[in-house]
Amino acid sequence: MYSGVLCAILMFACVYAQVSIPPGYKNKYPQYYYSKQARHTRDVTWDTQVGKGKVFGTLGDNEQGLFGKGGYKQEIFNDNRGKLEGQAYGSRVLGPNGDSSHLGGRLDWSNKDAKAALDLSKQIGGRTSVTATGSGVWNIDKNTRISAGGAISQELGRGKPDIAVQGQFQHDF
Repeated sequence: MYSGVLCAILMFACVYAQVSIPPGYKNKYPQYYYSKQARHTRDVTWDTQVGKGKVFGTLGDNEQGLFGKGGYKQEIFNDNRGKLEGQAYGSRVLGPNGDSSHLGGRLDWSNKDAKAALDLSKQIGGRTSVTATGSGVWNIDKNTRISAGGAISQELGRGKPDIAVQGQFQHDF
């Protein structure tokens, strides 16, 4: 009987010693006590000028697993026609729910009144999708503006495209 009570008391003392921490101990030895919320992200990002463009990328981890993103971006022209930029990119995710790889390219054009973009992406082992967007703002006079925009998105070989259109007429009194 006494040995059972003694064992219970010893186990309680051991458990209590494991979960109790003296005051100031965490501050003195922070490398042993850290929480997931307090951990800083360890993403590695780079952006390097190469020729007329830039090579960019990120390596890191999040809830989905390990990931790597990279690409090349270049300004094609920037003159009275506007500004046109091109980009090629790719990503790879390794996770507990499976792996995925994406490849794509994008063109962005803009001038003082309008913007347009075309994005083509492909998931390896999946379908290709295309998205085109455009918008513009035109000043009629100093108090009146017309703005319009739209987008079309299509997963190639599957269903009808998604189309969005909006417009606005604004006059300040």
